[in-house]
Amino acid sequence: MRRSRDSAFVTARSSAPTGAGGALLPARDLAAAWSVVVLITVPAWALTIGQAQDMGVEPGTMGMALPLFLVLWVTMMAAMMLPSMAPVALTWVRGIGRQSSGWARTGRTVQFMGGYLLVWTAFGLLAYAALAVSGNLVEDRPTAGRWIGSVAFLLAGLYQLGPLKHVCLRHCRDPLSHLVRYAGYRRPARDLRVGLHHGVYCVGCCAGLMVVLVPLGVMNVAAMAALALVIFLEKLWSRGPLLTRVVGVVFLVLALLAPFQDWLLPGLRGSMPSMGGM
Repeated sequence: MRRSRDSAFVTARSSAPTGAGGALLPARDLAAAWSVVVLITVPAWALTIGQAQDMGVEPGTMGMALPLFLVLWVTMMAAMMLPSMAPVALTWVRGIGRQSSGWARTGRTVQFMGGYLLVWTAFGLLAYAALAVSGNLVEDRPTAGRWIGSVAFLLAGLYQLGPLKHVCLRHCRDPLSHLVRYAGYRRPARDLRVGLHHGVYCVGCCAGLMVVLVPLGVMNVAAMAALALVIFLEKLWSRGPLLTRVVGVVFLVLALLAPFQDWLLPGLRGSMPSMGGM
């Protein structure tokens, strides 16, 4: 029956690990789930930091071929996104565990995670193209970096304050109804579709924040950590929507300052002359 099938994925509503969405996991399971998240997130951050130290912060793609960039991008996204999307993902995986066992459970879990990461990989293609274009522009005309940075902050600020961000953030903060909807998806590839669907909303929620990696540097660990914290608070903190608007306003202010403040553009100033030397 539909109701019994849905109940495999929806649990009692008590304290809310995902904002207003209600409790998606009992306290004991939630503690165990967060332990798994830590075990995955910490190595992802370690790999990201190690690679960033080797490469530094430079304009564009830093000479990386597309396959290597996508590997690093997916690792970065796992480090930055997993803590904020974990309650939804783990609730779905827990439902899979109730319905399947052995290799079937493993296969379904891989489908779900594969769908989610596939969306972020596709977004990584767009990120690579944007970084390649900005890097070429800065190489040809170093002073263009200031205006590229200003436009990037402007776009990020407008997106943070726009309707698409609001719709996607609402999904990420209150996913319970979507989990019920996902339970109605038909096989085959139901779990892949769930991963893709949730991944699209996650990308829509974070796209504006990712744009600022162009001026800040795609391998800027401090920027990645700050953005990961913002993403986490936006999705899980009760005042997340207010934080979204505050960050949007901050980005708009940075858009005004970027042409005159080189320190705001570490990812674009590799060969950019200082204002005093102009």
